[in-house]
Amino acid sequence: MKRLLSSIIDGRGFDIGLVSLPLAFLLTLSGLPLLYNIAMSFQEVDMFSLGSFWRPFVGLKNYRDLFAQPETWPILANTATFVVASIAGQFLVGFGLALFFWTNFPGASWVRGLFLVSWVMPGLVVGAIWNWILSGDFGVLNFMLRETGLIDSNIFWRSDPGYSLWAVIIANIWLGTSFNMILMSVGLSAIPRDLYEASELDGANVWQRFWTITLPMMRSSVGAIIALGLIFTLQQFDLFASITSGGPNNASNVTQYWAWDLSFRQYDFAKGATISVIMIVFVMIASVVYVRSTRHEVRG
Repeated sequence: MKRLLSSIIDGRGFDIGLVSLPLAFLLTLSGLPLLYNIAMSFQEVDMFSLGSFWRPFVGLKNYRDLFAQPETWPILANTATFVVASIAGQFLVGFGLALFFWTNFPGASWVRGLFLVSWVMPGLVVGAIWNWILSGDFGVLNFMLRETGLIDSNIFWRSDPGYSLWAVIIANIWLGTSFNMILMSVGLSAIPRDLYEASELDGANVWQRFWTITLPMMRSSVGAIIALGLIFTLQQFDLFASITSGGPNNASNVTQYWAWDLSFRQYDFAKGATISVIMIVFVMIASVVYVRSTRHEVRG
């Protein structure tokens, strides 16, 4: 220890200190709460024992009780719908915008930069904006749908059980599209233009060039983008809190919001921790996919 401190002081171990201090900070602020949460999912927890680490051990009882609740499976189905629809929407719209801005036209970089405004906005601000857009009485979305003849009467997006989840999905797609567009643009910029010129000389049309050049060359980038989208989508909480609050009658409730509701509204900390552990497993799987995708991209 003394030798390590002396090497840091004289500059030889500066890189060790530069890495070890942030790592210790990260382990303290993230690692300890994570371990505490995992332990709590295997224990019996109430308001009086919340501050103590030593609580009665109940094994897998919290997990069995969680999956025995009637609302668990509908909420898991809502979560799967939210994740799949959000990732698909963000990917398709973001990819389309990336292809559009890939063509060089005056002001393309400036307009593309404006799309990042949605990404840098806090989730609660985005939720407030979409609360106004999705308002059943005077919302902009209903106005546009009525003017185009797609609907005859207003849709109450936030309070109708058939539309409330899709209201949050639409807002989340708008929120994450710009991030997907930027990542797609980076992947597209790495594709040599010579490949397109050679295929065009061989008689390939636009769709043939897209399927034979663009998609294969973007494969590793697509894997990384989908993995990142899964991580961000599973962490999305603000939009649910500000738009629907999981209602009506759990119609738009998802695991991340349910974990918060169980812990801080119903004070069922054990089940809230159990849901969080299940989500952590999915996030870790997505993280492994992301790391493998970026590794293949670096090798390529």
